[in-house]
Amino acid sequence: MEYKVLAADDETELLDALELFTERENIRLIKADNGVTALELFKKEKPHLVLLDIMMPGLDGFAVLKKIRSESKIPAIMLTARGEDYDKILGLESGADDYITKPYNPMVVVARIKAQLRRCYDFGESTDKTDEKNRLECFDIVLDKTECTVSKGGKIIELTKTEYLILELLMGNRGRIFTKQQIFSHAWESEYISDDNTVMVHISNLRSKIEDDPKSPKIIKTVKGLGYKAEKERQ
Repeated sequence: MEYKVLAADDETELLDALELFTERENIRLIKADNGVTALELFKKEKPHLVLLDIMMPGLDGFAVLKKIRSESKIPAIMLTARGEDYDKILGLESGADDYITKPYNPMVVVARIKAQLRRCYDFGESTDKTDEKNRLECFDIVLDKTECTVSKGGKIIELTKTEYLILELLMGNRGRIFTKQQIFSHAWESEYISDDNTVMVHISNLRSKIEDDPKSPKIIKTVKGLGYKAEKERQ
């Protein structure tokens, strides 16, 4: 299977160089030099992942990501030349799954792209997997790792990629307590940013979607002073 990555950056020479590396991995790079063109190609090509530079003419990367997130939860990686924590946090809280600071090594970018594709599409892995391995259940919540879907009582719940990864971590290890640092590292595949609010906001949003009563959650429990866990159902 050929995977499609939409890459938007007004520094087109960087995308041309990156394309040499993606081709080796059977990844087709769809290139855009501005935000408006990126959105047009997103609707036309239906890529598996988007790589967005923050500073672009027309629409910046944040604006493009916002429009994409209104209709899709595909993996998104942001490119920033400034390397400021504010940009990184804003990107993550806007729905980005990872960020890369420019200038970058194309091999590093490809590795990060492959990591996101593996998480959502089993990129590079065997498809001969058992239903048990790819189906996680907790109370009335079912997470299907093959389809990357979450349902409650049989009805599909729309989650962002980050929310999905947090839930996958907790449901796949029910009863185990995870710190904010561990959750951040799993969901963002990045070095932990010392900002408790980032993880807390995503946990709160996730609870509002999967819990019957988000103020009194039965699925995602807070363990005071330690972190969070997915509750085990009592027999």
